[in-house]
Amino acid sequence: MIVIDNLLSANEVEQFVEALALVPFNDGKETAMGMAAGVKNNGQADAQNKQVQQLANHLLSILGSHPKVVSAALPQRIFPPCFNRYSESQTYGYHVDAAIMRIPNTPDVLRSDMSMTVFLSDPDSYEGGELVIQTGFGEQSIKCAAGSAILYPSSSLHKVTPVTKGERMAAITWMQSMVSDQHIRETLYQLDQSIQSLIANESATREELDQLHHVYHNLIRKFTQL
Repeated sequence: MIVIDNLLSANEVEQFVEALALVPFNDGKETAMGMAAGVKNNGQADAQNKQVQQLANHLLSILGSHPKVVSAALPQRIFPPCFNRYSESQTYGYHVDAAIMRIPNTPDVLRSDMSMTVFLSDPDSYEGGELVIQTGFGEQSIKCAAGSAILYPSSSLHKVTPVTKGERMAAITWMQSMVSDQHIRETLYQLDQSIQSLIANESATREELDQLHHVYHNLIRKFTQL
């Protein structure tokens, strides 16, 4: 799991929240597939609404150019973001995201390798509503600041605990990576982050960085599936 702090600025969060207050929301069950429909209880912004589509495209442009998102996910395709809302007593029980998703209004499909939640509500403005992800190290409970995001494997069982006070707003999306193997993707991310850290701290020579870049990009060539 990778937390991306300040994916959106405070001003961008405010713009998203104000715009979402003016668009229609539908019962989230309408978009749930399979067993997920039985445990989903939230509202989801109408994906056919033009304003919602504009918001989704705006967020897509941010995700596609964000260095940490690119480094962590190596995205080949990104599903148009969806916007959900949890009011008091609403929740989403344990489920796993669909492995294959059809991109709306296209004949294309996407393999969900990585899932992302972008938090749009101040965590102090609501109670409950934690994103809980099952991992090999036990359950991890996440409640990020507004504008921050969590990126995690789509294969993980996860849930949103009941909101007991206030309202929780978030955007969710899924990514198909150019590197399908989760462990290889994690290793490439760690290597890239180490390179970026060395560049920022000026603690490596140009020759050393060239050697690391050489290794990194040759690994990308070996494991990328286009």
